[in-house]
Amino acid sequence: MPSLPPEKLIEALRWRYATKHFDPARRIPTAVWAALEEALVLSPSSYGLQPYHFIVVDDPAVRASLRAVSWNQAQVEEASHLVVLTYHRKMDIAWADAFLDRVVEVRGVNKDSLVGYRKAILGDVVEGPRGAESDQWAARQLYIAYGNLMTSAAVLGVDTCPLEGLDPAAYDRILGLEQTPWKTMAALALGYRAEGDKYAALPKVRFPLPTLIEHR
Repeated sequence: MPSLPPEKLIEALRWRYATKHFDPARRIPTAVWAALEEALVLSPSSYGLQPYHFIVVDDPAVRASLRAVSWNQAQVEEASHLVVLTYHRKMDIAWADAFLDRVVEVRGVNKDSLVGYRKAILGDVVEGPRGAESDQWAARQLYIAYGNLMTSAAVLGVDTCPLEGLDPAAYDRILGLEQTPWKTMAALALGYRAEGDKYAALPKVRFPLPTLIEHR
């Protein structure tokens, strides 16, 4: 298993910042982008259910429409790639069963062996107490993938800017999501910083480690 030296990880995370201006002429290479998509797929989620869906917006006209409902943030159009992150509006039996079918396919197990696992899933985030707010549960799972994508990008030398300053309902309308299981949460612009973006040189402002981390 390849190992990234600890200092290289910290170097990448210190290098990363919320990029304000991307170089529109620089595109993320195909192989790098493929790795980032795979990183999204490999993100962990509770029960392994992956209650989310990612939309990579390539169409310039659609990007222009999205910028108009994203506080006019230039990153929406300037970035090499734009990913819209959506989550499941309401967890249902069909999604749980589709996941369990995938378990059978990938691991070659008998579906009967998953009866207890299915019961646990349905009794919790589908029909159980958390089922009433399964959209919020799904959104929390999506945030795990969100962070994983930004970290993976930093390690590969790709700049990112998380975009929560947007109108989710307008995104849903523009992307045709209103009658689907998916609801927009946020977006992520990815690419390479423009020369002269002043924010790239600013030191990170973080509380000291002891303020955030306690050992007991």
